[in-house]
Amino acid sequence: MSVLTYPEAIGVGLLQGVTELFPVSSLGHSILLPALLGGQWKHDLDVSAEGSPYLNVLIGLHLATAVALVVYFRRDWAKVMRGLFSSIRQRRIQTVEQRLAWLLIVATIPVGVAGLALDKVFRSTLGKPIPTAAFLALNGIVLYVTEQLRRGGTGRRRAGSSLAPGEEHLDPDDLSDQRITKLTFGQATWIGAAQILALLPGISRSGSTISAGIFRGMSHEDSARFAFLLATPVIGAAALLKLPSLLGPAGDNIRGQLLAGSVAAFVAGYVAVRFLTKYFETRTLTPFAIYCTLAGLGSLAYFTLA
Repeated sequence: MSVLTYPEAIGVGLLQGVTELFPVSSLGHSILLPALLGGQWKHDLDVSAEGSPYLNVLIGLHLATAVALVVYFRRDWAKVMRGLFSSIRQRRIQTVEQRLAWLLIVATIPVGVAGLALDKVFRSTLGKPIPTAAFLALNGIVLYVTEQLRRGGTGRRRAGSSLAPGEEHLDPDDLSDQRITKLTFGQATWIGAAQILALLPGISRSGSTISAGIFRGMSHEDSARFAFLLATPVIGAAALLKLPSLLGPAGDNIRGQLLAGSVAAFVAGYVAVRFLTKYFETRTLTPFAIYCTLAGLGSLAYFTLA
């Protein structure tokens, strides 16, 4: 049985924290990079290997990324919880806080159901380098097509939302929440369901959700914000489901490594979300689309010809 080393755990933690939030697929990179590095990394970090602790560790690291998202969006989550409890108490959905809370709940249901039903099948069957590389290239193509359709195929556009007269002095996050809560519950469900695609190794959770939001007419900035808020309960819940097994026999000999990797994932995740929330105010998915397409096709060629 392979045993995770501290350098491997820290490296995977940094990788997971960044790629979970960047629209480039954390699971895809966690499968492809060790396979490309070869040697002991390939042996230890193989999600499809019998008895390997790697997949449990990856899912466990998600908890650190979810915590990073909660810390960064702590003000927003305080509003969401306040809105949820006041909505239940008053038996109405009237304020922005109340509506945002229920939009997040409704949008999380599809991926929650699909994850419980299909997660093991997708990861065990497709968690190998060749299909992962193909899905990573597909992820890049989807991101590129999203940008082209959003632009109408021509010209450049500002990725963020322009302010209406009189909104210059209002809090940008509050303005974003107001725009997000204009979504219908059906639209929010459709956007949240896009996270199901991330069960396929190589398809990005954030990329799928941001693309779905853009297709519904949202700006890059609002789509990214909604995607990060949606990702928090999903990746957190998935990690918590694995936590009991990591505290049991499955976690023997790797708890120290998991802790080190979690610290790395938290730091990387916090830096990543801080960067991306600013990035999508004025920029687009195109650089990530190019990267994923080239990295996916290059990896596919390497593993096919090797």
